[in-house]
Amino acid sequence: MSAPGTAAGQAGAPPPGDVNAVGLLRGLWPYLRADRARFGMALALTPIVAGLGLVQPLLLKSALDDHIVAGKGEGLWAVAAAFLAVVVLSFVFEAAYTLLLATAAENSILRLREALFRHTLGLSQRFFERQPTGQLMTRATSDVDALNEALTAGSISILLDVLVMGGTLVAMFLLDVRLTLLLLCVGLPLAGIIEFFRRRMRVLFGRVRDALAAMNGFLAERLAGIEVLQLYGQEERTEARMRALDTTHRDANVENNYYDAALYAIIDGLASVCIALMLAYGATRVGATGADAVSVGLVVAFVDYVDRLFRPLREFSGKVTFLQRAVAALDKIFWLLGVTERITPGDLAPIGSNPTGSIVSNPAGATGRLSLKDVRFRYRPDGPWVLDGISLDVSPGEVVAVVGRTGSGKSTLVRLIARVHDGYEGSITLDDVELSRIAPAAVRRIVGSVRQEVQLFTDTLRFNVTLGDPTLDPARVEEAISLSNASAIAMRHPEGLDHKVRDRGANLSAGEAQILALARTLARDPAIVVLDEATASVDPVTEQLLQQAIERVFVRKTCLVIAHRLSTVVHADRIVVMDAGRVIEQGTHAELLARAGSYAALFAEGFGEVEAAKEAR
Repeated sequence: MSAPGTAAGQAGAPPPGDVNAVGLLRGLWPYLRADRARFGMALALTPIVAGLGLVQPLLLKSALDDHIVAGKGEGLWAVAAAFLAVVVLSFVFEAAYTLLLATAAENSILRLREALFRHTLGLSQRFFERQPTGQLMTRATSDVDALNEALTAGSISILLDVLVMGGTLVAMFLLDVRLTLLLLCVGLPLAGIIEFFRRRMRVLFGRVRDALAAMNGFLAERLAGIEVLQLYGQEERTEARMRALDTTHRDANVENNYYDAALYAIIDGLASVCIALMLAYGATRVGATGADAVSVGLVVAFVDYVDRLFRPLREFSGKVTFLQRAVAALDKIFWLLGVTERITPGDLAPIGSNPTGSIVSNPAGATGRLSLKDVRFRYRPDGPWVLDGISLDVSPGEVVAVVGRTGSGKSTLVRLIARVHDGYEGSITLDDVELSRIAPAAVRRIVGSVRQEVQLFTDTLRFNVTLGDPTLDPARVEEAISLSNASAIAMRHPEGLDHKVRDRGANLSAGEAQILALARTLARDPAIVVLDEATASVDPVTEQLLQQAIERVFVRKTCLVIAHRLSTVVHADRIVVMDAGRVIEQGTHAELLARAGSYAALFAEGFGEVEAAKEAR
């Protein structure tokens, strides 16, 4: 049978160690395109900035040879005024060039970061289950920052350096061919040296990015689970593992710094050698006449030109660092942007949409009729079937409880219904429409889920209900807060619904978090409410409030309940028992007990004990 829920693509493999830099830069162009005018103007200013810098040594030579050494004061002020004008113009044009380039780079980085985050938000849960959060954070933060450094400190500025060096060589040839050729004999080996360092530093920066991503992933995971580490006395082992990751990152950086320092020292040393050779050569021609003469102005101009020739080469080591870091980072970024593992968008107009196609808070026309026929699903193509031929019908307004042992496929079932996962075989229809053909956003407006593990955000109680969604009807939000008993939580705090929730809901109990999650779901008025073990691990203080809220929902909504407690199961219209990805029993509480099958065994093992404990209280 075909798989209507097949995902659009699979997660890409980890990026290769050596990639085509030109191809990466070509892929970056869509994010640069909107600022192409600024980049173009910065590019147009580069020959002006370079040319103004080359004029200064010539004016200095003229002042020395034609006026000071010659003892001719006439015209010296004009040369000085021209020199000052060139300096001022250089400052103005270079400032404009820097401002244009920095603004264009920042805008481009903003677009790239937004695109990366938007793309990541659209990936399926299956991808996030395999990728550490810290590594994904590294892609969107430090990797993008590395690219920003390259755009502002490298890129076009390297073209400026090339123009400066090329113009400097031309000017030096015009002044003295033999002296310039002598200096080139020392300078030409630099090309091979720089290429060697470039290739080596490219590999090292790949290692640095990988080590940083691994360290961030480990740190994010351990900080999220800090309480578990402390309770089980794992601080020393965790510290040792973090030290090992940090050491790997440090070693890669240190080795890179060795190459960076060596390249800078080699360039700086060769510059000094060139100046020494020039002075030695000039000394042999002191007192010569005609074509062999060496003037003071020529020596001073050549010293200035040698400095201007080697200054970009000195800075080139740093720019190579920026560029190699950027190429390594861009490699990782484009790998993430190339991941196509996402929920299929669907090809039908979404149920519950308005005429413009946007999803509305209260989906009109969605009745909550759900049908599954021979549904099979597994998380990996070569993995076992987690669901193996599930068939189930849920009528509008019906409350269906799904029970079973751990690993029976209960939570996977509701994830498929909410389109959190794709790639099922068989058929799942919502109001007689194949689920894979409905836009995920529409499905999630119709199917509201309350999970056992609630994600709360560091904001107010009200925000954790609305999630800042301005399209929600305020009256419906207030009704959801009342129905879920979230108002009772707000009343415990002087700020009411403006009470601030701490990181991961640290100042709320598990039951209070569940109540907020229920209010969050009801505020969107879904046709179907899925309670995925929402009453598990609830503290006694808020258990009664949550149970009251759930009973109100049962009266109003079509409900699919992953049941963990008897009090939830006995109120269901029908109980579905699952085992090994299959439905093995269905019926009411009384019917299944009378049948003395799997449900009766579960009741005796777990549910009965819960009920006895409740009666004892």
